[in-house]
Amino acid sequence: MNFFENNKKLFIILATIFCLVAALYTVNRVKPTFIENTFGFIITPVQKFNTSAVGWFRDKADYFNGISDLQDENESLKQELEETKVELNRLEMVEQENTNLTGLLDIRSRYSQYTMVAANIIAKDTGNWYDTFTIDKGSKDGLEKNMVVLTGDGLVGRIKQCGYNYAMVTSIIDDTDAISAKSLRTDDLGYVSGDLANKGMCKMEYIDNTAEITEGDEVITSNLSEIFPPGITIGYIQEVYSDSSALTKQATVKPAVDFKHLDSVMVITTDFSHDYAEIEETTTQQTTE
Repeated sequence: MNFFENNKKLFIILATIFCLVAALYTVNRVKPTFIENTFGFIITPVQKFNTSAVGWFRDKADYFNGISDLQDENESLKQELEETKVELNRLEMVEQENTNLTGLLDIRSRYSQYTMVAANIIAKDTGNWYDTFTIDKGSKDGLEKNMVVLTGDGLVGRIKQCGYNYAMVTSIIDDTDAISAKSLRTDDLGYVSGDLANKGMCKMEYIDNTAEITEGDEVITSNLSEIFPPGITIGYIQEVYSDSSALTKQATVKPAVDFKHLDSVMVITTDFSHDYAEIEETTTQQTTE
């Protein structure tokens, strides 16, 4: 023990020299030793396997992480799509409401001589057509039976039954009413009612056989009705033909109003029966003179 203690510095110097010699030998050596070759032969495949395995697991981890990220992104996009659909639906409803309001304002402007009440449709009979339906206004709003209902496109019908806060409307495509009408172009008269054989359409009957009514003519309410004021558009002639007796003509009329899509209407609350009486009185006086 004393020997190593006494020669400690010598051993350190010898160890340093050995390390330097070994380092120089390793640097200058071109070929590895047999032991190094054997060690490398055994270790290299293991290292390759470890490297491949680590790479495979890393790729799989990245793949599953990518799938998870895509799923999260997909859910986020689905949520955004649903929100966009809701917003589009809301905007469409707002646009439709604006269109309806614009139409109602146009009606007020076109028929400014009448007072009107706006109403929304709250119920209808089964089927695709608004031949009879219910509105959300009634006697408390000044409505009465037989008051005229219309939209910006034209005549809808009349109130058939009136409650306190609702009213039931019969439209012109129902076959229970006949409206005195005429051609705007020729003034030829006839009666318009719903056409059972051609749902959603109207027919014009009792047209004079010499009338010059033709396809495309606009049909309006005449001044011979005690219910409907004159001059309201009913529809347009699609076809004219002689009836079975050949004494009068008939015509198919396409309503101006879309009776498959109705949301709101206007009800004329003006009592114009006096105006009709005045027209009749004036006509009688002129005939007498």
